[in-house]
Amino acid sequence: MPALKSDGPALRVVLLATYELGRQPFGIASPAAWLRKAGIEVTVADTSLQPLPEAAVRAANLIAFHLPMHTATRLAIPLAEHARALNPDAHLCYYGLYAPMNSEYLLDLGPCTILGGEFENGLLELCERLRSESTSTGYSPEPISLDRQHFLTPDRSGLPELGEYAELQVTPDLRKTVGYTEATRGCKHLCRHCPVVPVYGGKFRIVQRDIVVQDIAQQVQMGAEHITFGDPDFLNGIGHSIPLVKQLHQEFPHLTYDATIKVEHLLKHAEHLSTLQETGCLIVTSAIESVDDQILERMDKGHTREDFAIVARLLSDHGLILNPTFIPFTPWTTLEGYLDHLQVIEELDLIEHASPVQHTIRLLIPGGSLLLELEDIREFVGAFDRAGLAYPWANVDPLVDELQSELTRVVTQGEANGNPRREIFGEIRTLAHATAGRTASPLKEQGAAIATIPYLTEPWYC
Repeated sequence: MPALKSDGPALRVVLLATYELGRQPFGIASPAAWLRKAGIEVTVADTSLQPLPEAAVRAANLIAFHLPMHTATRLAIPLAEHARALNPDAHLCYYGLYAPMNSEYLLDLGPCTILGGEFENGLLELCERLRSESTSTGYSPEPISLDRQHFLTPDRSGLPELGEYAELQVTPDLRKTVGYTEATRGCKHLCRHCPVVPVYGGKFRIVQRDIVVQDIAQQVQMGAEHITFGDPDFLNGIGHSIPLVKQLHQEFPHLTYDATIKVEHLLKHAEHLSTLQETGCLIVTSAIESVDDQILERMDKGHTREDFAIVARLLSDHGLILNPTFIPFTPWTTLEGYLDHLQVIEELDLIEHASPVQHTIRLLIPGGSLLLELEDIREFVGAFDRAGLAYPWANVDPLVDELQSELTRVVTQGEANGNPRREIFGEIRTLAHATAGRTASPLKEQGAAIATIPYLTEPWYC
């Protein structure tokens, strides 16, 4: 890590997160540690829970927004415009996964620096530039860095308490406080629909094990009883992740955790499922996306419908809860295909496992998506929607799009009313069959009750 000159003028930085899936943002805490170690005055805020620190914004030399996902990016844009109005002289920076993907649009909004990939060192170098020059005009670093970094323990001071974020619902009467960390970034796979791919291009980078353990230790002291690993795929580096959870369990035997793992890796590394369970893993999130093999092939997911079924059984046999995520509405989705999706969920006894919103998700095609390489996708998409930060598309069957819109309403209302997942699924099923001109048969008898299936209380994911 380069040293920052200590003889320059005082530098004030504001790091802002707008939405990070109901988690205390690692993407703020990590660079905060780097900058504070260099003697920089850093103010942090998670505006999903905290007001914009206007006094700090007015005094800042640099205002930096973390953009890890689509929703965060859209929320950041009006906030950045407000920050620029409060302090026209401050330099703006956008960093994280979605920053380089939307660089053209962000640069059109006004002068700024774009940093993607491994961004901590880039932020530090930007601060050095701002301190050593009267203006940052003309500073254009490479927007994506995949340089290997030696991380620092994240500095979480100034962020909301862990108890203000999403929790783990263990039973209807028991919740656990959840911490969040990252053991790796990027991914060695090239799924066409994934936003990680345009930035990391099949590479991944590790956060050193001692740093991960130290970060978890400080969160345990803050009250964390469960940890979410936010890696795009926790088993990308099996030689890193398995020793990590073994050490974690040895030091914090009562701590539980969840992680995201590809179907492909769950099959390839099935011998490690018992290790996951023995070290405290409760939930495995896996991006199933579709039960249609042709759609899975278009996405280049690396698994099949049958692989999904095998993994569901494998995880159940090892006492691990599968939290499947889906993109059931795509340009290729048919009404028959959607009914098939619901039938598979029922047959695999996963009704209680999947958040109802997962049955309403519509394919997002951001700038740089590898999906645009497919000839048949180009037939569906319109011109890039700068306000929506995505390519719009319409299904050839208007009933499919109408169904998705209506299901979103049903799920939103059901969740707002606190209805059980099974009840909402029944409404989804009834509406989908009616749209297809059919009558839904009664649901099969209930398997495991939701009381026995832990889940995180934040249902969204993008």
